[in-house]
Amino acid sequence: MWILAVIFFQCILNVFSEDLRSSLYFVNASVQEVVFASTTGTSVPCPAASVPPASLRWYLATGEEIYDVPGIRHVHPNGTLQIFHFNPSSFSNLIHDNTYYCTAENPSGKIRSQDVHIKAVLREPYTVRVEDQKAMRGNVAVFKCIIPASVEAYITVVSWEKDTVSINIQTPRFLITSTGALYILDVQNEDGLYNYRCMTRHRYTGETRQSNSARLFVSDPSNSAPVILDGFERREVMTSHRVELPCKASGHPAPKYRWLKDNRPLEPDSRFRQSVTGLLIERAQPSDKGSYVCEVWNSYGNAEVVGRLQVKEPLKAVVSPRKVKGSVGSQVSLSCSVSGSEEYDLSWYRNGEIIYPGNSVRMTGNNRENLVMAGMAKSDGGAYQCFARKGKMSAQDFVQVILEDGTPKIISSFSEKVFGTNEFVSLFCTVKGTPEPRVMWTLDDDPVIRDSRHRIGHYTNQEGHVISHLNISQTTGPDGGVYRCICNNSAGAVSYQARINVRGPASIRPMKNLTAIAGRDMYIHCRVIGYPYYSIKWHKDANLLPYNHRQRAFENNGTLKLYDVQKDVDEGEYTCSVLVSPSLSTSQSVHVSVKVPPTIHPFEFPRFSIGQRVFIPCVVMSGDQPVFITWQKDGRPIPASLGVTIDNIDFTSSLRISNLSLLHNGNYTCIARNQAATVEHQSQLIVRVPPKFVVQPKDQDGIYGKAVILNCSAEGYPVPTIVWKHSKGAGVPQFQPIALNSGFRIQVLVNGSLLIKHVLEEDSGYYLCKVSNDVGADVSKSMYLNVKIPAMITSYPNTTLATQGSEKRMSCTAHGEKPIMVRWEKEDRIINPESSHRYVVTVKEVADEVISTLQIRPTVREDSGFFSCHAINSYGEDRGIIQLTVQEPPDPPEVEIREVKDRTIALRWTMGFDGNSPITGFDIECKNKSGSWETAQRTKDVSPQLNQATIIDLHPSSTYSIRMFAKNHIGKSEASNELTITTDEAAPDGPPQDVQLEAFSSQSIKVSWRAPKKHLQNGAIRGYQVGYREFSSGGNYQFNVITMETTGDNDHSESITLDSLKKFTQYGVVVQASNSAGTGPSSQEVISTTLEDVPSRPPENVQATAASPEVISLSWLTPPKDALNGILLGFRVIYWANLPDGELGEIRNVTTSKPSLELDGLEKYTNYSIQVLTFTRAGDGVRSEQIFTRTKEDVPGPPAGVKAAAASNSVVFVSWLPPLKLNGIIRKYTVFCSNPHPTVSSEFEAAPDIFFYRIPNLSRNRQYSIWVVAVTAAGRGNASDIITVKPLAEAPAQILTFNGTVTTPWMRDIVLPCKAVGDPAPTVKWLKETNGSPAPAVIDSRRIIQGNGSLVIRTVKAEDSGNYTCVASNSFGPDKIILNLQVQVPPDQPRLTVTKTTTTSITLSWIPGDNGGSSIRGYILQYSEDNSEQWGNFAISPSERSYRLENLKCGTWYKFTLTAQNAVGPGRISEIIEAKTHGKEPQYSKEQELFTSINATRVKLNLIGWNNGGCPITSFTLEYRSVVSPTWTTAQRTSLIKSYILYDLAEATWYELQMKVFNSAGSAEKRVKFATLSYDGSTIAPLVKAPTVSAGSTSSNEGLKMVTIISCVLVGIVLVFVLLLVLRRRRREQRLKRLRDAKSLAEMLMSKNTRPADTINKQQQTMRMHIDIPRAQLLIEERDTMETVDDRSTVLLTDNDFGETQKQKSSTVTHTVHYQSLSQATGPLVDVSDARPGTNPTARRTAKAGPAARNRYASQWTLNRPHPPVSAHTLSTDWRLPTPRVAGSVDKESDSYSVSPSQDTGGELVHLPPYLRMDFLLNRGMSCTGTREGWCRGEGAMGQACLEPQKSRSLKRPSRMAPPTPTEAPQATSRASSRDPVPQWQPGSAATLPHREGSELAQAAKLSTSQESLLDSRGHLKQTNNPYAKSYTLV
Repeated sequence: MWILAVIFFQCILNVFSEDLRSSLYFVNASVQEVVFASTTGTSVPCPAASVPPASLRWYLATGEEIYDVPGIRHVHPNGTLQIFHFNPSSFSNLIHDNTYYCTAENPSGKIRSQDVHIKAVLREPYTVRVEDQKAMRGNVAVFKCIIPASVEAYITVVSWEKDTVSINIQTPRFLITSTGALYILDVQNEDGLYNYRCMTRHRYTGETRQSNSARLFVSDPSNSAPVILDGFERREVMTSHRVELPCKASGHPAPKYRWLKDNRPLEPDSRFRQSVTGLLIERAQPSDKGSYVCEVWNSYGNAEVVGRLQVKEPLKAVVSPRKVKGSVGSQVSLSCSVSGSEEYDLSWYRNGEIIYPGNSVRMTGNNRENLVMAGMAKSDGGAYQCFARKGKMSAQDFVQVILEDGTPKIISSFSEKVFGTNEFVSLFCTVKGTPEPRVMWTLDDDPVIRDSRHRIGHYTNQEGHVISHLNISQTTGPDGGVYRCICNNSAGAVSYQARINVRGPASIRPMKNLTAIAGRDMYIHCRVIGYPYYSIKWHKDANLLPYNHRQRAFENNGTLKLYDVQKDVDEGEYTCSVLVSPSLSTSQSVHVSVKVPPTIHPFEFPRFSIGQRVFIPCVVMSGDQPVFITWQKDGRPIPASLGVTIDNIDFTSSLRISNLSLLHNGNYTCIARNQAATVEHQSQLIVRVPPKFVVQPKDQDGIYGKAVILNCSAEGYPVPTIVWKHSKGAGVPQFQPIALNSGFRIQVLVNGSLLIKHVLEEDSGYYLCKVSNDVGADVSKSMYLNVKIPAMITSYPNTTLATQGSEKRMSCTAHGEKPIMVRWEKEDRIINPESSHRYVVTVKEVADEVISTLQIRPTVREDSGFFSCHAINSYGEDRGIIQLTVQEPPDPPEVEIREVKDRTIALRWTMGFDGNSPITGFDIECKNKSGSWETAQRTKDVSPQLNQATIIDLHPSSTYSIRMFAKNHIGKSEASNELTITTDEAAPDGPPQDVQLEAFSSQSIKVSWRAPKKHLQNGAIRGYQVGYREFSSGGNYQFNVITMETTGDNDHSESITLDSLKKFTQYGVVVQASNSAGTGPSSQEVISTTLEDVPSRPPENVQATAASPEVISLSWLTPPKDALNGILLGFRVIYWANLPDGELGEIRNVTTSKPSLELDGLEKYTNYSIQVLTFTRAGDGVRSEQIFTRTKEDVPGPPAGVKAAAASNSVVFVSWLPPLKLNGIIRKYTVFCSNPHPTVSSEFEAAPDIFFYRIPNLSRNRQYSIWVVAVTAAGRGNASDIITVKPLAEAPAQILTFNGTVTTPWMRDIVLPCKAVGDPAPTVKWLKETNGSPAPAVIDSRRIIQGNGSLVIRTVKAEDSGNYTCVASNSFGPDKIILNLQVQVPPDQPRLTVTKTTTTSITLSWIPGDNGGSSIRGYILQYSEDNSEQWGNFAISPSERSYRLENLKCGTWYKFTLTAQNAVGPGRISEIIEAKTHGKEPQYSKEQELFTSINATRVKLNLIGWNNGGCPITSFTLEYRSVVSPTWTTAQRTSLIKSYILYDLAEATWYELQMKVFNSAGSAEKRVKFATLSYDGSTIAPLVKAPTVSAGSTSSNEGLKMVTIISCVLVGIVLVFVLLLVLRRRRREQRLKRLRDAKSLAEMLMSKNTRPADTINKQQQTMRMHIDIPRAQLLIEERDTMETVDDRSTVLLTDNDFGETQKQKSSTVTHTVHYQSLSQATGPLVDVSDARPGTNPTARRTAKAGPAARNRYASQWTLNRPHPPVSAHTLSTDWRLPTPRVAGSVDKESDSYSVSPSQDTGGELVHLPPYLRMDFLLNRGMSCTGTREGWCRGEGAMGQACLEPQKSRSLKRPSRMAPPTPTEAPQATSRASSRDPVPQWQPGSAATLPHREGSELAQAAKLSTSQESLLDSRGHLKQTNNPYAKSYTLV
């Protein structure tokens, strides 16, 4: 398995690497700087790596390879560079603060890493400090930790302390910023009691520093301009990082801030956020850089912070292309793209070496970012890097350039072929190579000459391949032969050949004589042209070849090869014979000459020494003559200056040198040349010279840490080797070899000198330089290296402690070359013992070290700090830093009182100077004021982490003295300041007695108890706290607490009722008593259970399944126990049938005790609605959602009726009614006809929607039996009654339609069928029953009789209901049927009432109104808060009669309406009723004292006196101010607490206090004034109301003031009374005028009725005025009495109501007409009254309905007055005698008669715009007499009428459906000129309303059908909005 994995991995590697043999990469190229502490050292891994592993090396930025320095610097084999920790004296810039880089090299190339700056940080003395700050109370304070600039870059603020306690950053008012500043928000006086200090840590050395302590001085707010506390001048941030720009200022009032960027307001950006500290920028972008201005201002001035933000991007370099593969000699172009900066330096590297521009290298671009290299050599491959540098930042990227072999390679070519003469031949060769190869063509080794028949061309394809072609046209015999394409470039050459045969006579091309070289192979070609031929044979000397092993003849192409040619055998004439035909051959001969090349006898130079003589012969052993012999030295002719003699004799040549010298060294070559070849032989002459010194080593000095060169050089030949050896120490030398390596610290230079790059102390000793070259004796010389050590501090204490007043000694040990001088410094001041008697410095030498001791006597606090000892000698300087801490006993703390209680005193203290020793604890002493400190109670060793403590077990109302001590390891402080305090009173020690519980309801329990025992009350009991909790398992174990006041009599019992509890739940109750001091212990927990209630959740997962056609199986899950609210008694299933006609069947219910049930006795194939509820002893719970289940299908019942009638002597018509019990879907009807019965003679089928059938071809006068059967999927049903019929020629008229009832929704078209047959065809007429007797039906545009006898009624109305009789007759007899038409209308409004209210719920119940002839499908309950326009709604099941709304607001008024809905649509909205949940506004008890305690600067408030009124407190606001100040100081709490303390008050000052408490029912306010005490505890004078004057003048002025005030009040009252009388009179006159105008309008309308004169005279005394308001219904509202009267009551208006009465107390009645949009589909619209109906049973009177006047949907309406005793006034079409008025009855003013659109109207339709509401003001106070009245004169005629919005207060109703866009109509349908008088209305005159066009009638009928859209798929009312009419008043 592992082998397979390895193979797979290798395959993947091969695929990815392609033909790259290896790869180089960087593993962590982001490291560009490494900072470390000198005490820790660091390790830096080489960020470069490769596969296979590379050789890793480190270099300095100068390019010098680094070396190991033992104990200081070392490069590990894995490439990690380690810098060891070192002493400050060993610091070297070359090593510890320099720029490095590393390289990785493997066969694929070499790469270098980015520059890495390595810097060591030395330990330096520094201190951090914090300055005192000032701040105003409520403002902001900023503390900054001030760090010296020299170490600021390395120091981080880690924490802040407040009195030695670390500040938690989660503390709300304390904030530590990213820069280490401490922000204190909302500064309080108590913040000035603490000491603040910062803690810092050195990022690299880990050293921590603690600053000095600083204080905050808090002052009272005073008006002042802003002062900048924190800002910035410059910030730098890297992109995508977060940056904070601080800007904080103090001032009063609180300053405001605004930020500008580049002098423009800051654009909105989700990344910019203004925080408490300034501007926070998330994910900084380069576009964020710029100048930022923070403007700060208040009403007293302004300030600003100006700074610049620099956003730095990391440099990034990308080289493209990413993959470079080229060939040798090709051109390579690379591009480097740099981002992150516009200014940078760019360099190119190849295999780690920088590239410079040259002949073949070009660099282009502004920053030389493009590299172009031409003529790439094989060595130019490898890793190419692009480096971008800017400052300390650098970036690089690299690619590997792979150079392939560019030798040409032939990819494809031509093959051997045969062509005829005059044919076209095309030959090609495809070759690749780099550089692009050149192609040459030959034929039989001769170049092809271009002419008109021979054309040569070439081109390069997309892959870079060269395609060369040779085209030959009109071939001839000589064109045949061997063609060769030769491809060559600078990298090499390649060729390909193949034979091309051209048909024709065969012949041989002429052959030239050849010369062969002996010993080599030779080819002889016989070039045959023409084709075909039989064979090619070679002969020599008449012998057929081959005849030996060195000969081979290729018969197919005529080539003869001779191996290892021999002169005597192979030289001669060769003949090539071609057999052209079996009887014909041709031949040609060629002569071959063989030349023999020369052969040199090998020779070698023996070993020679300088000065010797040399003779070397060169002999040519064989070869053709003549032979020429020459000599060369080192590849060149031998110069004459060397004195070399050459002797040539025949075939020999000799070289002679008489005196050897070093100049004769070299390679000597003998060259022999003849006609056959040139040969040579070479040998090296070495002249050896023994070594000798050029520079001899000498003793020298080296300085520790510096470089030194030990000089030694020599000469000799061969070049001598120099070896160095070392012997440590100054004793007898024992030389050992020195390990040398290029990467080590010690290396030998080229001239042989020894370089020690970093001298160490152990490098001292003897060094031996030995020279040898194996010639003569070796030479050597030794020298001594004396290492000089610079002064170094080798031992000193980093930190040391001293006790104040004692003597302290500090020593430093120095090492180095002497003399060494040691100097001591304190901070930056040199210590001079002569000028300071407390300092003594002593120096002593021990061995080679110098020890200097500084003695301080005695030590004082100021000696704490940094001391340094400096060692100096001639070779260097070093220092050691010592931190001295002088310790002493701490300063005593400053103690103050934090809180005083009855038995405890809480202390708070501020720690002073800790004595430079951690505080180990505090001691607290407490004693009675009269006692002595010897007997004091002591608490020792209080934790030093605390700054406050509480003394316990004290006695209430006792006076104590308290003081404190601080301790550290040095000792104990002096005593602190002494405090004298008196404890407060105590809370009760005993619980209330006799706690009893009584359950009042399912959500309330009454709790009663008696006060605690008298001796345990500890004061007057002010109130009680009642705690209660759920006691059952799983309940909340935390008590809910209610606070109440006491009744004041402790001998009587107290009680309270707990509301809003869980139902049927066990509760535990405890009671606590409280007084002014607090709350006492609780009583024993008493248990009680709330009463049962109905379940609050329905059964879950109700499932229903049809088991049979008459049975449905039900199952469900019992609700959770916590939702039962009692003991489960059982389940109740409510169900009803949803009938096919859309009506609902009888609602039934059945109970069971099990969670399942079978409903039997159901209708077959009927859809049932089913709901399930649980019930307890308290009643029924919540019903489940309706589910729908249909019973199974069964065979149908018999048709409900069958008729048959003869239409002629052979045709009978049969009709029938569907079965009463369909029991399924009728698939078809089968009609049976038999003669005689029961034999079935015929059987006919009819579709399920056809109810008559024509049976033809019957026999005349024969009696037939006919019956009908219905068929469902379950089969045939029972047969109908059997009827008999005879076909007759003279058949009387018979009606096939059945008697019955036709039901239809209103506003639709209805067809009443009446199909009649007979012979002859009968005539049909229709009658309608009127007043009990039938009369001919009215036929008009809405009622027509069709040709088939059917009566069509369009837009059916309520008055169309009744019995219709269809009569058909012919000459042989009549027939008739009666159809009862029932028109369904929307349901009437339900009567809605409130039955129960609690603090969070209201229960409503209702009585349904008339269902409009269709079953109620459901209800929509809508509710809203009293002052809200937002309405919520609930859909309610039709079987419900009550509903409880939960989770309402406590103590809040709510409005409710209810709408019923049937199959026609939703009905009228019920009256708006109102109800209020229990609860009221908060109240403050008069028995409770508000002020618990008052002193000079603090007031404690008792807030227990606030009673929540039964509703939870939501917020509490407290404000106070000085009586002379206009500014309130606000303190707000989200919940009311028991007490509250006002701090920091001014002493002896009067204050005003204001409290506001809110709950859901409202709010309460309490204002009081109080005065703080003087410093000595005395009270101050009361407030002065007036300036002090003399007694006499005071009394007289007071009397005069009183008289003036009384007079002014009386005059004001009189004026107001007169003004009211005038306004009332004017208002009454205006009302009377409007009534008169309205009367005139009515008279005008009535005057246009045309009636006979006698009728008019006859009815003059009893005439009633009838205002016909089509398509409207009326609702009468009485505004003054807040009652709403049902629209079916009648108001009678007598004639006196329209004339002046004897009394001027007439009133105005307002008649309001609502017109609804024709597209409204919600049924009747109730009037939106201007008054609040007020049917709340608890607070409002219930409206009483008067007697019904007529049907709700009639077109004539009679108005009704709401009070039955008052005389009625009827508006009708005629006048009649007025009804006597009840004695003493008085008309109410502003009665409102409101009219809404009606579903059913007669007469004409009023043409008024949609949504228009008009108020007709009918004046009953004045009559229109003479021409004086405007309406009679025409001044107030209809032409002057206008529509204006009605401005009366209205109680808005909820919207039920989104209204269609209203279309505004003209404000008046007609306008009359003021010049045309309007006749005074006379009795009997008539008026007609504007006529509506027929198209508008059709539109009205069409839009009315949209009511169906209000129902969903289940027949429920959809939750939609309700449009309301616009309200206008006709003036």
